Amino acid sequence: MSREVEQLNRRLLRARDAIDRAYAEPLDVRAIAAVAHLSRAHFSRCFRATFGETPHRYLQRRRIERSMFLLRETGRSVTDVCSEVGFTSLGTFSRTFRRIVGATPSDYRRGNGPVVVPGCVQMANTRPRAAREHDAGERGEKGAEQSERSSSFGEATVAAGSLA
Repeated sequence: MSREVEQLNRRLLRARDAIDRAYAEPLDVRAIAAVAHLSRAHFSRCFRATFGETPHRYLQRRRIERSMFLLRETGRSVTDVCSEVGFTSLGTFSRTFRRIVGATPSDYRRGNGPVVVPGCVQMANTRPRAAREHDAGERGEKGAEQSERSSSFGEATVAAGSLA
């Protein structure tokens, strides 16, 4: 990997970390691109090429992942959860939640109570359905043992046995 690619990847990771830290705040692509010291358009292209989704989609997915936790583990109202994770419109929150998870926030809460398993197992099994399907589709398999895995940047593949 060239030095330029490595530096770009670090800047993109820094921007993704900024999204993770401030997901509940109003964020726009221009502000996130500034963290990576890139123009808005170039940042969006590079982010998608590196992480497989646009910055806006990543931000929405992180907000929905957090809202799934809050709906499962707390008794807060859907409106409170919507506001806490950074959505300003309950309608947009519900529509986005349903598109990513496959159920409305209220239906999700009714069907999913608090999880009492180790955190790593919980994270793997409560990931939004669309993300799991995307990952399985990229590998071209459904439940079979994964023979190759992409690195976190998607530019290299390594045998699954060498990751252990």
